[in-house]
Amino acid sequence: MPSNNVQRYRESLMMSKAELARKAGLSTLTIDRVEAGRACRLDTKRKILLALGLRVSDKAQVFGATLVDPRSSSTNETAAGTARSLDARPDSLQEPSRANGGYES
Repeated sequence: MPSNNVQRYRESLMMSKAELARKAGLSTLTIDRVEAGRACRLDTKRKILLALGLRVSDKAQVFGATLVDPRSSSTNETAAGTARSLDARPDSLQEPSRANGGYES
């Protein structure tokens, strides 16, 4: 069951997955995965929002307000309860890990 509204927004614009993928600069497989509720990078979410003609500030309407804090075991924390600035992350999380070739996971 999808945990976001990407498909609803896309269909309300009468846009195909291929068209959204092209506008966002992503693959159709990525769009399939996102619409199925799989996790994705923040940059992917940003690209999808902009391709749908939305602002980044509209992300809660499309992707929900649930935050995942890598320092806690809870994945159901809400933005209102535990919102943290990305700049408040420890230095170890500021730079991409060298262990995986410099790519963020």
